[in-house]
Amino acid sequence: MPYKRILLKLSGEALGGAGGFGFDPEALGMIAGNVREAHVMGVQVGLVIGGGNFHRGATPGVCENRVTSDQMGMLATVINALAMQDVLKQMNVPAVAFSAVEMGPIAERFEAGKAVRALEDGQVAIFSGGTGCPFFTTDSAAALRALEIQAEVLIKATKVNGVYDRDPMKDKDAVFFAELDFDEVLSRNLKVMDAAAISLCRDNDLPIRVINIGDPANLKALLAGESVGSLVRARR
Repeated sequence: MPYKRILLKLSGEALGGAGGFGFDPEALGMIAGNVREAHVMGVQVGLVIGGGNFHRGATPGVCENRVTSDQMGMLATVINALAMQDVLKQMNVPAVAFSAVEMGPIAERFEAGKAVRALEDGQVAIFSGGTGCPFFTTDSAAALRALEIQAEVLIKATKVNGVYDRDPMKDKDAVFFAELDFDEVLSRNLKVMDAAAISLCRDNDLPIRVINIGDPANLKALLAGESVGSLVRARR
């Protein structure tokens, strides 16, 4: 097994299926099934899920203030964390939802030590509420949580097979990168994760693996040691 502990970053839209909004039971079940397989393999799994299936960015006429909008997005990630926690428990996978903002009885307040203990006890740890601060994306939250729990890799789940020089869903001639370094991602402005997350991973030598979560075999294959998707790491 190449990894003992991972951080899996999912978009909120992935839970919404083809429509990208709300919850699609089939999509949610497929992703939870992927997590279950990783858990059965003995891998400790941390999860960060975005909130884009409920709220993304300022909403003209409703919310145009960035701070308020980001706080709404944090709440959306809590909704997704609770949904994932419940589906995993239905699959007999122990899971606990953490929140970066105080949520009382709804979710555990995030503490790195508490999260690590949960992972070591065999629970899937789901991190919500972003970083707890506005102006930071869930990509940045994923990089931060991965470092805090000492994950060996940050796995970015997408709808495509890895990193390309252009959007392959719009351009059939887009070039695929099997491996590249952090500085190249930043200099070419490749849409892997936001610049803050990439820089945080680069400065702490945390590799990023980008895979297509739409193929249910990909995560299991990666955790079994196969080369799946694209690898972003420090220059060797």
